[in-house]
Amino acid sequence: MSKLLERLLGRLPVGWLQLTHSRARFAAAVAGVAFANLLVFMQLGIMGAMSTATLAPYNFLDADIMISAEDANTLTDGSNVARARLFQAMTVAGVESGAPLFVGILEFKLPDGTNSTLQTFATEVADRDFLSAEIAAQFSRLTQENTALIDTKTRGVDASVFADLKDGKPFAFEVNGQTLTAIGTLELGGGFSADGTLFVSDQTFLRFFGKRSSGAPNHVLLKVADGVSPQVVAERLRSILPAASVQVNTLAEYKAADLAYQSLERPTGIIFGFGVLIGIIVGIVIVYQVLSTDVADHLKEYATFKAMGYEHRFFLGIVLEEAGILAVFGFIPGFIVSMGLYAGLSAVTSLPVYMDGTRPFMVFFGTLAACALSGAIATRRLAAADPADLF
Repeated sequence: MSKLLERLLGRLPVGWLQLTHSRARFAAAVAGVAFANLLVFMQLGIMGAMSTATLAPYNFLDADIMISAEDANTLTDGSNVARARLFQAMTVAGVESGAPLFVGILEFKLPDGTNSTLQTFATEVADRDFLSAEIAAQFSRLTQENTALIDTKTRGVDASVFADLKDGKPFAFEVNGQTLTAIGTLELGGGFSADGTLFVSDQTFLRFFGKRSSGAPNHVLLKVADGVSPQVVAERLRSILPAASVQVNTLAEYKAADLAYQSLERPTGIIFGFGVLIGIIVGIVIVYQVLSTDVADHLKEYATFKAMGYEHRFFLGIVLEEAGILAVFGFIPGFIVSMGLYAGLSAVTSLPVYMDGTRPFMVFFGTLAACALSGAIATRRLAAADPADLF
């Protein structure tokens, strides 16, 4: 390693030699940086899972514009919308078709005592074109009373429970004291608000949600005519619909707003974001302590070099060399351990926790920057020191 660094630096790798002079201190420093990396990786992984889980249900919808209650911040919260808004929207130039979307939570129960929550979506069977191809292909079968499409990746439910369903055999289960029969499947998995997903017809939805009305869906989905801009149509809708009670957004805008709300305003997103900040601070403090101690231990040697005429950038180069070494050696174990924890967390929680292609690079260069900052701070004492005062 020493020879490799000597070739890369074009000089004796003083920083490497100083760090490895005390192997115990070096190991402790690497462990500290690795822990900080691991902390950042885990927080980013959970934040990434939250983002994926937030946007995943939108993949089941095929619409251009969505009308929602003014207080609706996400796909699954907010007040209901008067169905009259759908009829108003149909009078606007550029709107081709519309459909109501109902959303609710049902509790899934099995005879063995298994309980899971299902995020339930519903619309009219005739409006299946507003659903993804995967759902629309099965949705026409839901004209049968109390039938559903169920998520075979529902958290807390063994996959074997749905084995016969995948072979075409209906699967009956209890919901709110009533029997609901799954005759089709979808795959999504658990999120932060529910353990799985369920699709039913609007009539089945209203049977299981007795207090809901067909005249008050959660959202209104709209499609625009070919060649017409959804943004232009959305502006036309905003001009005729009461802003005090409804909001009009393109589906892309609503997805972005939903994600921003989950990340920046919901406690969960704020906590995970704060965790990333804590990880960075931990890394900076650990590296600063190691490098400042190393500078203090070799202050007389540095003073000799300074008296010989070496400029401050020479010393800064040595300390930054040490910072870079700590960043690299700390990143590798942090990355490897986080991959294992991602796999374990995903298996236990069914959340989409995985390592995307950009995260390792982002964390690595962030680690380099944090270590470099720590190194620059650690050399401040040396920059202001008079060689004559150091002996």
